[in-house]
Amino acid sequence: MQQPVFTLYRRDACLLCALAEALLGEAGVIYAVVDIESGAALEARYGTRIPVLARDDGAELGWPFDAEALRVFVARTA
Repeated sequence: MQQPVFTLYRRDACLLCALAEALLGEAGVIYAVVDIESGAALEARYGTRIPVLARDDGAELGWPFDAEALRVFVARTA
């Protein structure tokens, strides 16, 4: 099984997070999910910025993003 290169920082009951996950699904992106409510440091860092998609190289794509911005962000992993 392929390891995710991306992490989606989100929280439950977040409409924007659901929209981001729908875009990721449509694009076929494999990603891990981190609920920012699982730690104070995550909440402090991402509390007002979610959803945020992070690459394993540390780059982040913050909401709002569309399919084209997602495609460009994903392509930069290659």
